[in-house]
Amino acid sequence: MVIEIAKKINVEQQKVKQIVQLTLDGIVDVLSTEKRIELRNFGVFEVRTRKSRKARNPRTGEEVMVPSKQVVTFKAGKIMEERIEPASREAKQAPAQQASQAANP
Repeated sequence: MVIEIAKKINVEQQKVKQIVQLTLDGIVDVLSTEKRIELRNFGVFEVRTRKSRKARNPRTGEEVMVPSKQVVTFKAGKIMEERIEPASREAKQAPAQQASQAANP
Protein backbone atom coordinates (compact mmCIF):
# COMPACT_ATOMS: atom_id res chain seq x y z
CA MET A 1 0.00 0.00 0.00
CA VAL A 2 2.81 2.40 0.92
CA ILE A 3 4.59 1.79 -2.38
CA GLU A 4 1.43 2.41 -4.42
CA ILE A 5 0.61 5.64 -2.58
CA ALA A 6 4.21 6.86 -2.88
CA LYS A 7 4.11 6.28 -6.65
CA LYS A 8 0.73 7.97 -7.10
CA ILE A 9 1.60 11.16 -5.23
CA ASN A 10 5.33 11.14 -5.99
CA VAL A 11 6.48 11.22 -2.35
CA GLU A 12 9.22 9.24 -0.63
CA GLN A 13 8.11 5.85 0.66
CA GLN A 14 9.42 6.63 4.16
CA LYS A 15 7.20 9.73 4.39
CA VAL A 16 4.17 7.78 3.19
CA LYS A 17 4.94 4.95 5.61
CA GLN A 18 5.09 7.45 8.47
CA ILE A 19 1.75 9.02 7.45
CA VAL A 20 0.05 5.62 7.14
CA GLN A 21 1.40 4.54 10.53
CA LEU A 22 0.26 7.79 12.16
CA THR A 23 -3.20 7.28 10.66
CA LEU A 24 -3.44 3.73 11.99
CA ASP A 25 -2.15 4.82 15.41
CA GLY A 26 -4.80 7.56 15.42
CA ILE A 27 -7.55 5.02 14.72
CA VAL A 28 -6.35 2.87 17.63
CA ASP A 29 -6.21 5.93 19.91
CA VAL A 30 -9.78 6.91 19.05
CA LEU A 31 -11.00 3.34 19.56
CA SER A 32 -9.37 3.17 22.97
CA THR A 33 -11.15 6.31 24.16
CA GLU A 34 -14.31 6.74 22.07
CA LYS A 35 -14.97 3.01 21.32
CA ARG A 36 -16.12 3.86 17.77
CA ILE A 37 -14.72 5.54 14.68
CA GLU A 38 -16.46 6.03 11.36
CA LEU A 39 -14.37 6.55 8.25
CA ARG A 40 -16.74 7.89 5.60
CA ASN A 41 -17.11 5.68 2.52
CA PHE A 42 -14.85 3.08 4.15
CA GLY A 43 -16.56 1.69 7.23
CA VAL A 44 -17.02 1.73 10.97
CA PHE A 45 -14.70 0.26 13.59
CA GLU A 46 -16.31 -0.34 16.95
CA VAL A 47 -15.19 -1.81 20.28
CA ARG A 48 -17.67 -4.32 21.67
CA THR A 49 -17.69 -6.61 24.65
CA ARG A 50 -17.76 -10.31 23.88
CA LYS A 51 -19.61 -12.18 26.64
CA SER A 52 -17.92 -14.84 28.73
CA ARG A 53 -18.73 -18.35 27.60
CA LYS A 54 -18.09 -22.01 28.19
CA ALA A 55 -15.66 -23.74 25.88
CA ARG A 56 -13.79 -27.02 25.73
CA ASN A 57 -10.09 -27.62 25.82
CA PRO A 58 -9.58 -29.53 22.53
CA ARG A 59 -6.69 -31.53 23.97
CA THR A 60 -8.41 -32.77 27.14
CA GLY A 61 -12.08 -32.18 26.43
CA GLU A 62 -12.28 -30.38 29.78
CA GLU A 63 -14.86 -27.60 30.01
CA VAL A 64 -13.32 -24.17 30.68
CA MET A 65 -14.72 -20.67 31.10
CA VAL A 66 -13.54 -18.08 28.59
CA PRO A 67 -13.78 -14.64 30.18
CA SER A 68 -15.49 -11.70 28.52
CA LYS A 69 -13.21 -9.46 26.50
CA GLN A 70 -13.17 -6.35 24.36
CA VAL A 71 -13.01 -6.96 20.58
CA VAL A 72 -12.90 -4.62 17.62
CA THR A 73 -15.55 -5.14 14.95
CA PHE A 74 -15.67 -3.68 11.47
CA LYS A 75 -18.65 -3.00 9.24
CA ALA A 76 -17.81 -2.02 5.68
CA GLY A 77 -19.26 1.17 4.27
CA LYS A 78 -21.53 1.24 1.24
CA ILE A 79 -18.85 2.24 -1.26
CA MET A 80 -16.47 -0.47 -0.04
CA GLU A 81 -19.17 -3.11 -0.25
CA GLU A 82 -20.08 -2.01 -3.78
CA ARG A 83 -16.44 -2.26 -4.90
CA ILE A 84 -15.77 -5.60 -3.19
CA GLU A 85 -19.02 -7.39 -4.05
CA PRO A 86 -18.35 -7.73 -7.81
CA ALA A 87 -14.86 -9.06 -7.08
CA SER A 88 -16.18 -11.70 -4.67
CA ARG A 89 -18.90 -12.70 -7.14
CA GLU A 90 -16.28 -13.16 -9.87
CA ALA A 91 -14.06 -15.19 -7.56
CA LYS A 92 -16.96 -17.54 -6.78
CA GLN A 93 -17.89 -17.91 -10.44
CA ALA A 94 -14.36 -18.60 -11.70
CA PRO A 95 -13.99 -22.12 -10.17
CA ALA A 96 -17.42 -23.11 -11.44
CA GLN A 97 -16.55 -21.93 -14.94
CA GLN A 98 -13.21 -23.76 -14.86
CA ALA A 99 -14.89 -26.98 -13.71
CA SER A 100 -17.47 -26.66 -16.45
CA GLN A 101 -14.79 -26.11 -19.09
CA ALA A 102 -12.77 -29.08 -17.81
CA ALA A 103 -15.83 -31.34 -17.95
CA ASN A 104 -16.73 -30.22 -21.50
CA PRO A 105 -13.46 -29.87 -23.47
